[in-house]
Amino acid sequence: MLILTCPYCGVAAEETELAPGGEAHLTRFGPGSDDAEFESYLFYRENPKGVHFERWRHANGCGKWFHAARCTNTLEVFGTYPAQTTEPPAALREAISAKRPGWSWRSFSEET
Repeated sequence: MLILTCPYCGVAAEETELAPGGEAHLTRFGPGSDDAEFESYLFYRENPKGVHFERWRHANGCGKWFHAARCTNTLEVFGTYPAQTTEPPAALREAISAKRPGWSWRSFSEET
């Protein structure tokens, strides 16, 4: 079971208290977008084996959205941060790089 700490209220919550929101750091397209943009937003997602950035909502708590970095292979949680952040904080990226040599945000963000 995943336990994620909400960066807003500080509560360490089990995944049953949270609502998943899919992949983080996506460009979201809505009204006014063309069909290709909306199709890519709706259907095309990364499905990595390893470090992944996701959106979560503290549904049974403060109700706010946040991002989490975790390993899809081991379920290790590296950390959480506010959803308004456009990229993971430097300290979190460094912590991931220390545990996963060769990983970098730059190489991850270029793949997406």
